[in-house]
Amino acid sequence: MSTPGSLRLSPAVAEFATDVLEGLAREHKAIPSKYFYDERGSALFDEITELAEYYPTRTERSILEVDARAMAARLGPGCVLVEYGSGSSVKTRLLLDALESPAAYVPIDVSEEHLLRAAAGIAGDYPGLRVEPVVGDFMQPIELPSSLPATARRIAYFPGSTIGNFVPGEARRLLAGMASLAGADGGALIGVDLEKPLSVLEPAYNDARGVTAAFNLNVLRRINEELDGDFDLESFEHLAFYSEVDHRIEMHLVSTVAQEVTVAGSTFHFTAGETIHTEHSHKYTRARFEELARLGGLTIVEGWTDPREWFGVFYLEPASA
Repeated sequence: MSTPGSLRLSPAVAEFATDVLEGLAREHKAIPSKYFYDERGSALFDEITELAEYYPTRTERSILEVDARAMAARLGPGCVLVEYGSGSSVKTRLLLDALESPAAYVPIDVSEEHLLRAAAGIAGDYPGLRVEPVVGDFMQPIELPSSLPATARRIAYFPGSTIGNFVPGEARRLLAGMASLAGADGGALIGVDLEKPLSVLEPAYNDARGVTAAFNLNVLRRINEELDGDFDLESFEHLAFYSEVDHRIEMHLVSTVAQEVTVAGSTFHFTAGETIHTEHSHKYTRARFEELARLGGLTIVEGWTDPREWFGVFYLEPASA
């Protein structure tokens, strides 16, 4: 059996291989959702955010359009805005427009090409703003650029509903990392998808055009291209549903036939109907998110939501502050 190390892969691809091989060897197969986001996956997600069924992006954008100035007042003048999983940084512009003399903008993302393109766009449109992109996985320790002003207030910015992609233990660790980054004088601004009717939730992950299905299947294409895989994409189907027990949308790829798949020299067996769990998206009430934040060392200071209370943006500070 081949190992990632024996393939002489780059560190990033070796990590990808390790995570995929370990995930496919489990009783319940799974692939970490962060591997959706190569160049094509990032572009597909941008397309998803514009779909009629996909409410989170436009709902959060509407909150920012109304309340960005109130958020900026909480963040304070001259802050360093550190955005986790920045993607295309579309909503970030609404916040940057409202901030008073931000000292720097530090977008963090795993998709290097997508990140650098978005960062260049921000730098071009905000010529007085220092833009310092960081390529990396924000679940790992992040080393911020040494050129950042040492005394500037640091804000961890996590828009979208990505906090929901982590199981509670992972989310607590992520929030604890944000509390550490913020320090005694900083804070965090986090987007949270709130609970709502199934008639709204499930179509958001099962769009009529099939863009979400293509996004889900793209991870198999990426494995084929980067890890010498032989997945037949035609023999897997997209599945997304809401779990009432876990308060989350689950996304899976379903094998439609019994088959064998080889990845990086290792063979994996699938029965017909067996799935690969590729993503979950937890939905919170304010009370449940407040408790999660508390366990991560953060306290909600203020929150903003839309009239239907489908989405919330919360400003938090380290509990020790």
